[in-house]
Amino acid sequence: MKTASLGGLEISRIGLGAMGMSDFYTGAGRLDDQSIRTIRHALDLGVTHIDTAEVYGPFVNEELVGRAIKGRRDAVVLATKFGLVSHTGRPGPDSTPASIRGAVEGSLRRLGTDHIDLFYQHRVDQDTPIEDTVGALADLVAEGKVRHIGLSEAGPTTIRRAHAVHPLAAVQSEYSLWTRDPETEVLPVLRELGVGLVPYSPLGHGFLTGNIRSLDGLDADDWRRTNPRFTGGNLELNLRIVDEVTAVAAEAEATPAQVALAWLLAQGDDIAPIPGTTRIDRLEENTAADGIELTEAQVARLNNLEPAAGDRYDEANMAAVNC
Repeated sequence: MKTASLGGLEISRIGLGAMGMSDFYTGAGRLDDQSIRTIRHALDLGVTHIDTAEVYGPFVNEELVGRAIKGRRDAVVLATKFGLVSHTGRPGPDSTPASIRGAVEGSLRRLGTDHIDLFYQHRVDQDTPIEDTVGALADLVAEGKVRHIGLSEAGPTTIRRAHAVHPLAAVQSEYSLWTRDPETEVLPVLRELGVGLVPYSPLGHGFLTGNIRSLDGLDADDWRRTNPRFTGGNLELNLRIVDEVTAVAAEAEATPAQVALAWLLAQGDDIAPIPGTTRIDRLEENTAADGIELTEAQVARLNNLEPAAGDRYDEANMAAVNC
């Protein structure tokens, strides 16, 4: 497995996002033993970067990851997030210094560790100055409880303000063949500052694998059932993206998922996606993308895909990104 450097933090080029093991997706929370085996197998394959958050579950995903990495902590670059759970009783996102203190102590306990390698603000708290938030994170770095810090779904101005207080290692944002938003404003700022990008949902919530052509088979509470890109006729329109990815995959003798990941990796050495899965076979498929080199023509073909139909979130959640 190749590695990437995110603001000086060395991680595997392809990581593992753990969210879907406990929340939001079909089967979440019902396959803990299988998920633990998958996390451990990821480490065997050279994946070092494991991503979770206190809000997933909430809390149970961190506990799951903690059980999975027990005895192998030194092999893991452990990332988690705070800010969507308040530890002060305040409604809504809470990135106040007091809430951050409660968050880090809880995450350390659930993960069974004495430090977090990469601690992200999960969403920008528009009621708390980012300077106050990052100042509190800098204190945690000084105490040794956190090694590196990052933001998630932050806009370029917030990124600059945060980085001026304490260096950021990474920004985590949705980025894939059907979500190209970071390319316009965020990526140029990250590269100027020497900050890495960690794309979440690099497979478009599973859509870019080619395995979802209808909502049949998804659990009733699977969040994709209400996501604009999967509803209101947009799913059928977006199949044209999958069909193009599938065509390139046939040329490359790879799977659509591998092509989607290989395209992301071709965008720069400072990009390290975190596809999620509960299954060992899908994990092996995803990590094998590290060895796939797309041709210039294939990358160009994928670069020129039509934009996805529909917003990536509902109106309320769209208001919380790129802030």
